[in-house]
This record gives sequence, structure tokens and C-alpha cells, in this order.
Amino acid sequence: MSEHGGTVTGADLALTADGLLLRPWREEDVPALLEAYDDPVMRQWVRLPVSTPEEATRWLELQREGWASGTRFSFAVTDVSRGGELVGNLALKRPGPGPERAEVGYWTAAWARGRGVAPRALEALTAWAFAAFAEEGLVRLELLHQVDNVASCKVAEKSGYAFAELLDALPPEFPLDGHLHVREAPSAP
Repeated sequence: MSEHGGTVTGADLALTADGLLLRPWREEDVPALLEAYDDPVMRQWVRLPVSTPEEATRWLELQREGWASGTRFSFAVTDVSRGGELVGNLALKRPGPGPERAEVGYWTAAWARGRGVAPRALEALTAWAFAAFAEEGLVRLELLHQVDNVASCKVAEKSGYAFAELLDALPPEFPLDGHLHVREAPSAP
């Protein structure tokens, strides 16, 4: 794992998690990204549609911009045992208001669901985030999902993100109530 030293750059950062490799997104990921977004189950949960090569290119650019600004660290999740097959996306979002908290988000491609991809990848991201941003004061990671997204709730629980509160809907972007799950930084020995 890479350490955070002032500025995190995504060009060469990679995390591993029990047969998975989390790495920055690349241009050659566009076909697999389009295939993943072709899944109607996934499309109901994501906010930015990706259905054309142009939208996929713009999505990749947003990921690069997030790394450059230090506000969003997005990883392509690949399965090493399957030749580097794209199996998901994981992101650490640091929009503010302070350095003590950040949000995690993820999706798993339809063909990889049921293989424990999201909990394994989320555990690697969680460990990296707490280590990389400890000096900046990161002590809390938050995971949010709509109440009807049962799969995300299970991933949160498996990954040690405890249910914290029920969030009111904020239509139109968030038409249903949501769950807030939280994981606190490990205590120093």
C-alpha cells in the first residue's frame, strides 16, 4: 500500500485485497465500464449515467479531476484471479466540511456480485483511508445508501460500518429515505 505524503496522486497507487487489485481508472476500462453500467439494477443506484463512450470518457475525466483536487479518490476494482477483470468501483469522497470525515461509495458489476467483492475492496479502502489521511485528522468514514438498497446495507454491515441513523429523503436526487453507516478510525495502541 502507498502512504499519503501531503498530496495523494493516483497514477501509481494500488491497493490489494484478497485476490483483488484496486487501481486508478484507465482509458482502456471504457468497454468494461459501459458493460457494467448496462445493468438495470446498478443504474437504479448510481447518479451519473454512463451509456455512451462519450459519457464513459467524461466519467473517467471526473475521476481524474477528483484525484487532482483531492476530493475524490476512485479506484477500479479488478479480480486478479480472472486476468484483471473489472468487477467494481470504489471511491473515497472528501468534500468537506472538515478533515475529520469522508464518505465511501462503491458499486459491483453484475457479473461479480455474490463473490464478496465489495466487502473485500471496502476493507482495503477503509484501511488505506485511515492510514493515508490520519495526519489530516480523518477519524470517521460514512457510507450512505437508500433504504431499499438491501445489498449495500449488507456490505456495510459485513465491512464493520455500523448503522448510525435513518436519513430523510431529499427529492429529487434522493427520493427515498436513506441509511447512514459509520466506521470510526481504529484507536492508536
